Amino acid sequence: MEILHTLCFLLITTPLLLLLENVSNVEARHHHQFGKKQKIKNSPNYAPAPAPVSPPPHYPPSIPSDPSYGPTPTQPQPQPDYNSTRNCIFDVTDFGAVGDGATDDTAAFRSAWKAACQVENGVVFVPSDLVFMITSTIFSGPCQPGLVLQVDGVLMPPDGPDCWPESDSNKQWLVFYRLDDMTLTGTGTIEGNGQKWWDLPCKPHRGPNGSTLPGPCNSPALIRFFMSSNLVVSGLRIQNSPQFHMKFDGCQGVLIDKLSISSPKLSPNTDGIHIENTKSVGIYNSVIGNGDDCISIGTGCSDVDIEAVTCGPSHGISIGSLGVQHSHACVSNITVRNAFIRDSDNGLRIKTWQGGTGSVTGISFENIQMENVRNCVIIDQYYCLTKACRNETSAVYLSDVTYRNVKGTYDVRSPPIHFACSDTVACTNITMSEVELLPYEGVLVDDPFCWNAYGVQETLTIPPIDCLQDGMPLSLAENSSYAC
Repeated sequence: MEILHTLCFLLITTPLLLLLENVSNVEARHHHQFGKKQKIKNSPNYAPAPAPVSPPPHYPPSIPSDPSYGPTPTQPQPQPDYNSTRNCIFDVTDFGAVGDGATDDTAAFRSAWKAACQVENGVVFVPSDLVFMITSTIFSGPCQPGLVLQVDGVLMPPDGPDCWPESDSNKQWLVFYRLDDMTLTGTGTIEGNGQKWWDLPCKPHRGPNGSTLPGPCNSPALIRFFMSSNLVVSGLRIQNSPQFHMKFDGCQGVLIDKLSISSPKLSPNTDGIHIENTKSVGIYNSVIGNGDDCISIGTGCSDVDIEAVTCGPSHGISIGSLGVQHSHACVSNITVRNAFIRDSDNGLRIKTWQGGTGSVTGISFENIQMENVRNCVIIDQYYCLTKACRNETSAVYLSDVTYRNVKGTYDVRSPPIHFACSDTVACTNITMSEVELLPYEGVLVDDPFCWNAYGVQETLTIPPIDCLQDGMPLSLAENSSYAC
């Protein structure tokens, strides 16, 4: 048996080792990539490439490197042989899953997971051409390293709240908990069946032609990774989530590559990828269109690298909201580059509540193309979901935010640049370079808005941003509430 496990390990890990050989660390790639143009996959019909069944690498503490960079292999990549490695493959149909879209296959999935969890490089295999319905499930560890959940078919929850078991949590569907060195991949689809959740009469949200529609109550997030490390998510199509499509909370070392995430433009609270209290994250080569933020970054996040992402329709790429209910929020070292944002309510957004503390520092947006985007560049330190928010004196401190080579067209209903910083805690060290934003329709070029914002223009900005103040504010002093 020990020899068989060794054989399984060698057969499955060989493709990945060849793929990742000599990939540079993120600092070296960061330095190299600024000097050359990137081709962005911005077609709305972009389909993610199939991902092989292979265990994820062991990441160092730095940001996981984008696998699309690095030397091209000099020989064809070997593919896993299911016949020779069948003792490492745990097909859910072998455990009783039916895959007819109506039968509850939860027990079969849990049994397959339990078996695969006990061996190194075990693969829970969800075959193509079948539709599997399972209820809310926690796939927990710890497991042996190299565990893979390969979804080549369709995986979905019950169809709406009326079909949701009363004993199940209605806040989350699939939860991956306390795992290390785990991969979620495949060529299949994870279907959220979100429509009946969106129609619940709880939270109003924007409808067509300025109308107001009902929205989600306690709607489940589709996929959640919690307190896990060294994760890979790749290749899948994830769509129509009742709420967030994918969440990472309390994780370390996350690589997301070649995902397609989609839901209707007016589907409420359907963030594509949300991360909080999570460090060392790479999000690459993905297409996201939904009814909320494409990517949202919450408190406790650092060392996040986002590249070659096509976003829209959506609410853009957001940091926040932060500081709600006087909380302490810390976000640092976030890089977004070579991205395309289209038909979105926001572009690059940082949003904080009044009354919070902490800081947002080391933020870089570079080589961003916009098309028909409202609020292309926005800092909003007065974020509020109602009209009853009161003025507060404390605020999350924003500093060292760079916008470089941000170009494209904006929706003329709002100024393309909006820096609304706190009355008492100014935004500092904002850098603007090669920012050129023109109206999508018409000839009006709206003046940017600034309030208590300090920084520098390295080049002329279109439209001109004369309201950005030079230097540093006289009133800004050392304050322990900013510390992170």
